[in-house]
Amino acid sequence: MIIQTENPSIEAHNLTVIYHRKPVLWNIDFTLPKGQIIGIMGPNGAGKSSLIKAILGLVPVNSGYAKIFGKSFDEVRQKVSYIPQRQTVDWDFPATVQDVVLMGRYQQRGLFGKITQEDKVLAASALEKVNLGGFVNRQISQLSGGQQQRVFIARALAQQAELYLLDEPFVGVDAATEQAIIALLQQMKSEGKTIVVVHHDLHTAKEYFDWLVLLNASLIASGPTSEVFTEELLKSTYSGKLTVLSQVGDQLRERNFPVREA
Repeated sequence: MIIQTENPSIEAHNLTVIYHRKPVLWNIDFTLPKGQIIGIMGPNGAGKSSLIKAILGLVPVNSGYAKIFGKSFDEVRQKVSYIPQRQTVDWDFPATVQDVVLMGRYQQRGLFGKITQEDKVLAASALEKVNLGGFVNRQISQLSGGQQQRVFIARALAQQAELYLLDEPFVGVDAATEQAIIALLQQMKSEGKTIVVVHHDLHTAKEYFDWLVLLNASLIASGPTSEVFTEELLKSTYSGKLTVLSQVGDQLRERNFPVREA
């Protein structure tokens, strides 16, 4: 099931990415709506992160193309904010929380532009939204994983983008931080923003996302969560792994094991 949308936020046409002669993404073709929280899901190695990077031009594309708001990424760069996986970042880099959040303003000012008082006010406001207002001068290396993730989101908010791409934002954060992040994403949606999230937890997919992209190197489905989150499509996506996942979930519920520490 692949549902197309008019006037999309992102569109991909015959998008193919190959690493070392192995297809990572194969002939991806979809359109994604504006003003929604969209989840990209699939098993490990399905190409979820590669899809985000291909859309942003961060990995070479072997065929096909992607557009954002009907244009190339370079034409709309200021409207797009990307939050990579937290573990890919060097958190020992000597920078304060304010330094990191102000990086979001360079999209507007240019690489050699001067940071203004207005930029600092926007950065402070973004930190307040993620409940880190008192951490302005803290070194990023001194923060917990959840706090580091929220700093990244504050940087994205300071950019004042229209489209936000988040790669596994809930990995390594506790339940309270995850709920705080999803509440913030829902607030951003209410302001007309479009949010695309690479995600792995099937248990929260129906609660978190308005639209789902199911991926396993090729596109399995793309459409409203209510129509796409079906047993048949999930089995096609996870290639038999869903049964194991379901059994694990049943065992957790039966034995009342916590899925995540509070």
